[in-house]
Amino acid sequence: MQINILTIFPEYFSDVLNTSILKRAQQKNLVSYRVINLRDFAQDKHQTTDDRPFGGGPGMVMMIEPIDLALQSLKQQKGTPNKKIILTSAKGQLFKQEIAQNWSQLEELTIICGHYEGVDERVAQYLVDEEIRIGDYVMTGGEAAALVISDALVRLIPGVLGNAASGVDESHAQSGLAGPAQYTRPAQYKNWSVPEALLSGDPKQIEAHKAQSRIKLKN
Repeated sequence: MQINILTIFPEYFSDVLNTSILKRAQQKNLVSYRVINLRDFAQDKHQTTDDRPFGGGPGMVMMIEPIDLALQSLKQQKGTPNKKIILTSAKGQLFKQEIAQNWSQLEELTIICGHYEGVDERVAQYLVDEEIRIGDYVMTGGEAAALVISDALVRLIPGVLGNAASGVDESHAQSGLAGPAQYTRPAQYKNWSVPEALLSGDPKQIEAHKAQSRIKLKN
């Protein structure tokens, strides 16, 4: 899988994409990352990627031209089968595990990091397949959201996790439910004990305990 990230802060990604599961997936040649600096596609000597909004108002708005030119350089086009272009946006669809599962099967995903007061609406109208948000709050920019999305879907690519069963019984694998409570050694610490069912060696008791320890998540 190819993941492209369009941003005005490429340095934001240098460490995280080379850490933990994201790094392991790349080492296994299961995913590759391209971080594109949108300023490289600005059309003036100051590498301007934002401007004042038409009609007035506070803040600055990201311009369409650098984004469009960056997408052209990657040969990415809205509506291409098995590929997707998304824009991080406060008004986008809420990112969920089901979406991560679907996107993990793509050939290529391009994430445009929104910034400032917003992005020229023509980007959403004409250049991207979907707008996405990771929660109901405001962040400085979409870089953190791009990493959240990348991490969530990369770990679902077959072969990335060391144990293929790791993603089967975890939180959100079943919609609205947290994963079962987990314990490890020592079985007794101070006066805090691991539940007897997990120490019984009886698969039925263990599974029953795990099912009971799942928690319905709050909205």
